[in-house]
Amino acid sequence: MASRQICLALGFLAFLWAELGAQNKTEEVQCRLMAKFNLSGYVDAKNHSLVIAGLFPIHSRIIPVDEAILEPVSPMCEGFNFRGFRWMKTMIHTIKEINERKDILPNHTLGYQIFDSCYTISKAMESSLVILTGQEEFKPNFRNSTGSILAALVGAGGSSLSVAASRILGLYYMPQVGYTSSCSILSDKFQFPSYLRVLPSDNFQSEAMVNLIKHFGWVWVGAIAADDDYGKYGVKAFKEKMESANLCVAFSETIPKVYSNEKMQKAVKAVKSSTAKVIVLYTSDIDLSLFVLEMIHHNITDRTWIASEAWITSALIAKPEYFPYFGGTIGFATPRSVIPGLKEFLYDVHPSKDPNDVLTIEFWQTAFNCTWPNSSVPYNVDHRVNMTGKEDRLYDMSDQLCTGEEKLEDLKNTYLDTSQLRITNNVKQAVYAIAHGLDLLSRCQEGQGPFGSNQECAHIPTFEFWQLMYYMKEIKFKSHEDKWVVLDDNGDLKYGHYDVLNWHLDDKGEISFVTVGRFNFRSAKFELIIPTNSTIFWNTESSRRPDSFCTQVCPPGTRKGIRQGQPICCFDCIPCADGYVSEKPGQRECDPCSEDDWSNAEKSKCVPKLVEFLAYEEALGFTLVILSIFGALVVLAVTVVYVIHRHTPLVKANDRELSFLIQMSLVITVLSSMLFIGKPCNWSCMARQITLALGFCLCLSSILGKTISLFFAYRISVSKTRLISMHPIFRKLIVLICVVREICVCAVYLVLEPPRMFKNIEIQNVKIIFECNEGSIEFLCSIFGFDVFLALLCFLTTFVARQLPDNYYEGKCITFGMLVFFIVWISFVPAYLSTKGKFKVAVEIFAILASSYGLLGCLFLPKCFIILLRPKRNTDETVGGRVPTVDRSIQLTSASVSSELNNTTVSTVLDE
Repeated sequence: MASRQICLALGFLAFLWAELGAQNKTEEVQCRLMAKFNLSGYVDAKNHSLVIAGLFPIHSRIIPVDEAILEPVSPMCEGFNFRGFRWMKTMIHTIKEINERKDILPNHTLGYQIFDSCYTISKAMESSLVILTGQEEFKPNFRNSTGSILAALVGAGGSSLSVAASRILGLYYMPQVGYTSSCSILSDKFQFPSYLRVLPSDNFQSEAMVNLIKHFGWVWVGAIAADDDYGKYGVKAFKEKMESANLCVAFSETIPKVYSNEKMQKAVKAVKSSTAKVIVLYTSDIDLSLFVLEMIHHNITDRTWIASEAWITSALIAKPEYFPYFGGTIGFATPRSVIPGLKEFLYDVHPSKDPNDVLTIEFWQTAFNCTWPNSSVPYNVDHRVNMTGKEDRLYDMSDQLCTGEEKLEDLKNTYLDTSQLRITNNVKQAVYAIAHGLDLLSRCQEGQGPFGSNQECAHIPTFEFWQLMYYMKEIKFKSHEDKWVVLDDNGDLKYGHYDVLNWHLDDKGEISFVTVGRFNFRSAKFELIIPTNSTIFWNTESSRRPDSFCTQVCPPGTRKGIRQGQPICCFDCIPCADGYVSEKPGQRECDPCSEDDWSNAEKSKCVPKLVEFLAYEEALGFTLVILSIFGALVVLAVTVVYVIHRHTPLVKANDRELSFLIQMSLVITVLSSMLFIGKPCNWSCMARQITLALGFCLCLSSILGKTISLFFAYRISVSKTRLISMHPIFRKLIVLICVVREICVCAVYLVLEPPRMFKNIEIQNVKIIFECNEGSIEFLCSIFGFDVFLALLCFLTTFVARQLPDNYYEGKCITFGMLVFFIVWISFVPAYLSTKGKFKVAVEIFAILASSYGLLGCLFLPKCFIILLRPKRNTDETVGGRVPTVDRSIQLTSASVSSELNNTTVSTVLDE
């Protein structure tokens, strides 16, 4: 419909110019306009230096033209708009105020030429053309149709209207100052070189909306826009900023400019079916009015609406009967102002002052629901298509005649409401911006001007539009409230703020606009301030802030999982893997725990890992400690027995000093197992393996000294020869050499690659196993390999000497001891490799204790049995000779260390 109106307007212009061209062919015929645009408004240009034009939506729509008429027709307007009428009156009031001032344009006065744009593009274009050329003359008269020079234009109302008007006015570089057109496209100076405005661009408003949404934690928001430049560009900027903030737009629909039931129901369905409970409405109050009726018709009450500045304070929408559906609306508005003298000026209106003032007559008729006598102005005309698809045509005049005595004080409508002067204040600042630009131009001094190489000045009224634009771009002035109005390079308000308003219902049942916050903007810096004590009304059953999400925020312990082909706000909540946590709700990724921590069962936080080592306090560790101490006490008891009976033959036999060394080494080995218990540290890791290796080396080298003696005794018995006695010093020398060799290797081991404590986290993720890193495996193998070599030598020598005759049994005892030693450590290897953690240490301790107990039992318990329980056997005869046949029931033990064979005495070999 809007495009058809534009085509009609352009066609009408073409028709007029064609007629003019045809008449110009004959010089005798004077050029004359064949038709006029159907425009209404106010003009006061006589006796004024300059004229400021204005475009205001005094009506909200045009009457549809009968499609049967083929010729272009300029349609009439309907739907009186009290708000637009007040804006228009404010411009007149401001011009009169400026004319009375002596500090602005002291030598000039301003007039005005104001037209009704009817909130339609076609009327805005018609008005722009008439403002430029006029339609009262016989020929076009550029800039002088009113008798005074045209300076600039204030308007043209909505963004689409300003865009249309600016495309015409911009061709002449005529300054145009907007008061309510916030569309971001108007900042493009390539398309709109002469457009300025005293309000912020929608880029700031979109940023404010996104900040508000983030502040309340909403992530899933719907968007509905008017089907015009204001709505489309506003929602476009809003979507872009939502995306950059990782927020989602659930749906985006448009409200048709010309009513279409199909398009309207599509928008209603989107609101009803979406899970989004918060919806942005980027539209004007006039375009929104039918959508509001649809919401009421479908009884949609559980939504929170975010309003743009175009309708947040509009009385057309803010009606008490709409509050159940739109109560709690929150949005942004330009700063509120108080304009001195405006209220009195608004009351100074009456149809009797000018019988030809059709706008005032229509205002009076609409406000008081009556018909002015002898007036042809229609009353309450409405040609819109209603929600049922039928066309309403109401031409009925009111039966009640206006008396002229009606009192404006009794009215409660938007025109007289001066409590929310926001856009109205923008109108005032727009007029003042033009006035200040003209004032700067008029104060130029010759020779100091900005134009030409001679620094020329422009003068009133002969200046060109582009010369005034030069001064307009540098506008910076203080308003009547002592606030600076500064425009940037794009002609937009450079800095300022929005008020954050919330709809409440006051005690009188009227909707009140409560300021609950503020949004400051300055270039690229933004700040949303909503105090915590702000009283915000939420239109929900619980009266609490609503939630708006596609998927509820993932709780701690889970992460967001993307749903293929859906917005990022629609996701699955996937539990974090072991070792990963999400401590905050809504995390996109789970965070890994540190090496010393692990995730708890809920995966909501990292907790210290369980520490595992063989502790003294636990039953297994305590048991092993008891066995170690008990073994050491048993060895000490054997040593005490040996010390007490050190002069007896059995103790003296086969080198008692070596026996004492064996006992000492067994104490070392059994006690060294205690170094394996408790929390490992560097010193304990180095001490335990070294102590164990040296203990076994001392023990096995001492046994080797004994077994070599037995071996020589066996060779004597076999060869039946008499050998020279093996001096005891050689046996001790064997022990010394073996121990010194082991000490040297251990020292190099500790210097080059010593064992260190380390935390093993690879075996079990939930545990930290404290254990020892043995450092160089080569050194460790060489140390214990030497012990194995000594054990093997002991076993071989004693195995050969096990057949010493009769009562010579120590070789057999040592053989059994070595067998026990080998069995224990051979069994230890697979058991050690198959266990982990503290049980691995327990297996090693068990092997140490078992081998130590085995050697203790095989080597010393038989002798202790003879010494303590069979003292009669502890004699030189028994130890050194053969037992009589009658006493064969008495079995000798390994304590029998001498034998007599073929009168060959071997005691010289074995004794000290």
